[in-house]
Order: sequence, then structure tokens, then C-alpha cells
Amino acid sequence: MNFETLISIALGIGLAASSGFRVFLPLFALSVSAYFGMWPLNESWQWLGSTNALIILGIATITESLAYLVPFIDNLLDTLAVPLAGLAGTAVVASTAADLSPAVTWALAIIAGGGAAAAIKGVNATTRAASTAATGGTANPVFSVLETGTAVVMTLLSLFLPVLAVFVVVFVAVWLYRKYAAYQRGRAQA
Repeated sequence: MNFETLISIALGIGLAASSGFRVFLPLFALSVSAYFGMWPLNESWQWLGSTNALIILGIATITESLAYLVPFIDNLLDTLAVPLAGLAGTAVVASTAADLSPAVTWALAIIAGGGAAAAIKGVNATTRAASTAATGGTANPVFSVLETGTAVVMTLLSLFLPVLAVFVVVFVAVWLYRKYAAYQRGRAQA
């Protein structure tokens, strides 16, 4: 496995994790980078760098980010976005993985890409549901801005420093696992 392949996998995993915060933002950023020739895409994913894809994903990104600012609409979006995040995470890894066999590409895309995106979106959806229950939805726009900001930072990190983005994803995964394990221990003791 060469360095270019490792970088392409890191790019895909970082963008997949970002898809867990906002589904369309990483796809739009990947579309922009492909359009301007910054990152090459696999042959079957060249359409992602087209003008039409750029426009559609740009509109979807803006619409999604604004819709998450509306309490209760954001909860409805989370219901739809958990499976969509998994699909988006799978798509970005599949579109960026270079020099791998199709079987390895799709296994990596589904497990690492789709898994990372769906897990992060699931945590976000749970947090938003708890926020809605605790504050009647008034704190949800703050969480939405934080999520969008995190998606932007992770996307930029993935595009410009993909290896660092993977380390951030691993760090967050370990941190979330520890929080979950502590939560489970607390429930068992109660």
C-alpha cells in the first residue's frame, strides 16, 4: 500500500466523520475540491466534481445547516439524517479510496466510512433529543451551530491535513467510548 493510498483513505475517513455532523457539507467540499482538481476521485465518482453536483450539494448544504437552527425540525432531520450520514460516509470513502480492489474499497467504505458517520450522527441525535427534553428546544440552535462548526473544521482538516483528521477521529471515538462506558457503569450502580 503506497502513501497516496493511505492519504486517500485518511481523507475519506475524515470526511466520513464530518458527515456525522452535517450530511451534505463534506460532500459539497469534496465536490468543490474535485471541481478545482485538488483531490482526484475514483473513475465512477467523477460526476461529483461536475458543475451540477456542485450546485445541488451547495444548496443542500445551506438548506441543511439553516434547517438545523429550527427547534423540533432539527429532531425530525436527525431521524432522517442518521441513515443518510451512513450513506454519505460510505460514499466519501468509496469516492476517494485510491488503488484498492473494489472489495477492499467497499468494505472500508461501509465499515470505516459509514460506521464513523452513523455513530457520530447517532450521538448527535441523542444529544439533541436530550437538549430538546431539558430545554424545550431552546438550546438546540446552539448545538446546531457547534455541530456545523465542527463539520467545517473536520472537513477542512480532512482536505488539507487528512492524516491529522484521522487522529482526531480516533481520539474522539476513544473519548466517546470512555464517556459511554462511564455512563453505563453509573447506570449499573444506580
